Amino acid sequence: MSSHNNPSSSRRRDFLGGLGTAAVVGPAGLLSAPARAASYAFAHGVASGDPLADRLIIWTRVSASGDAAPRVYWEVATDPGFARIVRSGLQPTSASRDFTVKVDVTGLQPGTLYHYRFSCGGLRSAAGRARTLPVGEVSQVKLAVFSCSNYPAGLFHAYGQAARMGELDAALHLGDFIYEYDRSGYASANAAALGRQVLPDRECVSLADYRQRYAQYRSDPDLQAMSAALPLIAVWDDHEVANNTYAGGAANHTEATEGSFAARQAAALRAYHEWLPTRVPDPSEPARIYRSFDWGRLLSLHMLETRLLARSKQLAHSSYLTPEGLDAAALDAAANAAERQLLGRAQLDWLKGQMAASPATWQVLGQQVRMAPTRLPAPIALGQISFHGHAALLAKAAAGTTLSRSEQYLLAQPWVPENLDAWDGYGAERAELLAAAAQLDRNLVSLAGDTHNAWANELSDAAGRAVGVEFATPGVSSPGLENSRLTDTPAQMEQWFLANCPGLRYAETSHRGFLVLTATPGSCRADWHFLSTVESRDYQSWRGASWQVLPGAAQRRLLPA
Repeated sequence: MSSHNNPSSSRRRDFLGGLGTAAVVGPAGLLSAPARAASYAFAHGVASGDPLADRLIIWTRVSASGDAAPRVYWEVATDPGFARIVRSGLQPTSASRDFTVKVDVTGLQPGTLYHYRFSCGGLRSAAGRARTLPVGEVSQVKLAVFSCSNYPAGLFHAYGQAARMGELDAALHLGDFIYEYDRSGYASANAAALGRQVLPDRECVSLADYRQRYAQYRSDPDLQAMSAALPLIAVWDDHEVANNTYAGGAANHTEATEGSFAARQAAALRAYHEWLPTRVPDPSEPARIYRSFDWGRLLSLHMLETRLLARSKQLAHSSYLTPEGLDAAALDAAANAAERQLLGRAQLDWLKGQMAASPATWQVLGQQVRMAPTRLPAPIALGQISFHGHAALLAKAAAGTTLSRSEQYLLAQPWVPENLDAWDGYGAERAELLAAAAQLDRNLVSLAGDTHNAWANELSDAAGRAVGVEFATPGVSSPGLENSRLTDTPAQMEQWFLANCPGLRYAETSHRGFLVLTATPGSCRADWHFLSTVESRDYQSWRGASWQVLPGAAQRRLLPA
């Protein structure tokens, strides 16, 4: 167990966070020249993203106001001292893009580490670094995987830990980079004590709201450190717009009081692309964010969009209640109906084409929600009984003890999909995707976020053939099942899931953190990294379980690493 639980490290974090643009906010080695007094500032750090073999997005924001139209000088070098500058230029910005600066730097060399920085009005930003994608034969790729970073819920230690690792090629963010709620919203109980109450204090609906929320998130020193240390490859989930979004609406949107959902979505996506180092495949369609990245012949990463383009409205367990209980047959028929979409035909066909054309050993899906099927007894899904309570009833029945009528009713209820917001609510598309991977004989690895907990699953097609695996990352700060299922301990839940979910090999339901994916020609391994707390600047971190999968049709099962 490695420790980050000492006063000196906490003081260093406070010191770096307080220096702002005049200092380097990031890991050792990201050095910039001392800043001079100026009318502008780089208060939100620097970032890079969407690396390809010959190009890289670099990003920053200039703190300015009103009708200012600063021209920002940027430079990219092959050395940290910026003696060997290979690309540079001037990029204008203004209030029309919230004074953000995003440059797609082209003409770079593959597999090369570059350093970048910005200058404006006599002030120089911190420096960042990023590596372009390699070509040909590649011996190893290491990716940090994040999800669900909720500012009021806790500190972003996960980002800081990854920034200090120094051995990663890129960071993936699988969604919920921000949360849209007001100050009374989800997981905000300790926000005031942590000094992390959200801005604006209201729920984000307008462009100005989302911009202010991103600005607050990007003021975080751990996020700035990670952003300077690693290129980011990101997709959104629902909270970048509103909770439980689907094509054309969201559970957390009321047209009568919050206006047009289309207008809210447009505002949210505009702010997202302003504040994240994304390369938009089609600027006329900002929601079409699915795209691929290739680390030579080793790994192809396909980032998917599962929220705004095609997702059918989520089903609800409560819609299938009858006087006799939950109608599981009707629910399963609805969840597996051919017309229900998560990716949509255009994206699904694109993904199959990408996998078919890729020569890479590993086909990795960067997407938001868990693909592995998970079923629960209906009373657990409906919150009528706890996990350990249901297990106790089963034991009681097996022992021949007489059950009450209510106990008999609970045990007689069917098993149903756990999370209808995940792939379990869109079974036909899942079956088609897994069948395609099997037919193409691809080594499939699905990455997922959303649940705030850690999972490792084996994936099988409809015929039961092993197709691939799924690794789910815990949340950066959003609480998990240990918070939402208070009637059970994490150990009880983990034991229940492992005993009752075919294909599940690992579950950790009590800590925040992140996942590191390491791919080589011989294996693809997941290492989970956990944090003792996100509610204190003093914390411990440790590497948890490690699971791996080997390539080849006969090897697509999880093995302890």
